[in-house]
Amino acid sequence: MFIATMTGVSMHVTVRHMSGALAPFELAFFRNFFALVFLAVPLLRLGIAPLRTSHPWMHLMRGTLTTMSMLSFFTALSITPLAQVTALSFTAPMFATILAIFFLGEVVRIRRWAAIVVGFAGTLVILRPGLVVPDLGSLLTLFSAATWGGAIIVTRILGRTESSHTIVFYLTLVMTVLSFFPATFVWQWPEPHHYSFLLLMAGFGTCTQLLITQALRLGETAVVMPVDFCKLIWATTFGYILFAETPDSMTLLGGGMIFVSATYIAYRESKLKRRPAIAYEGKPGEKK
Repeated sequence: MFIATMTGVSMHVTVRHMSGALAPFELAFFRNFFALVFLAVPLLRLGIAPLRTSHPWMHLMRGTLTTMSMLSFFTALSITPLAQVTALSFTAPMFATILAIFFLGEVVRIRRWAAIVVGFAGTLVILRPGLVVPDLGSLLTLFSAATWGGAIIVTRILGRTESSHTIVFYLTLVMTVLSFFPATFVWQWPEPHHYSFLLLMAGFGTCTQLLITQALRLGETAVVMPVDFCKLIWATTFGYILFAETPDSMTLLGGGMIFVSATYIAYRESKLKRRPAIAYEGKPGEKK
């Protein structure tokens, strides 16, 4: 997870750097296209098995939400300080928790509601509505987090019947196709030296996804998720060194509040998932 925070922010830095040469929509397309190329290697070994699905429309929905999230996020990265975008992106689990109430019928009790309130309070600390006018990049980041929260809900539903290979393949395929259309409106062929950065951007993004998946598979959520806060440290450091960005104290304070909220939500959800298996001791007289 620690390495994933470095590769994730490195992708954001690459997007920010390349946004001076190519439009964010085009960068999103190349990120997805090259990721699809990377995925083709293991697919050649697995054969057509990952292509079988009984929920094509759910894959399309997840791909659409994630594409909307990426386009918004890449645009925000091009116009807003790295640390601010990173801090606000931590709100995604809060949106997912609220959406789970309506679409998955989950019961959210006082502890998670308290965490959500703290998280949104942190968002207000960063945005300071009434004192300053929220900038477009911050609003796009929140929209990105909300649509990504919706994609998380669809992923949970797909995860009941679909393999991770199938989910990842169709997500990348749908995102590549959908991100191509808005890219055509701002299309500009990259210069030869741009392709190394585009490949690097896609490589960082693919590695981040794989590392996070493996981290959550090997470690407890309560142990793994706090490490994700390193993203704010890297974003602040890289933003200062590479782009002369200095986040104010309110951004760091609000980011910390949002992160604590998101981490606690993830911890409670993992604990609740384990509770039925742990709590069941068998009926009286039943053999164990």
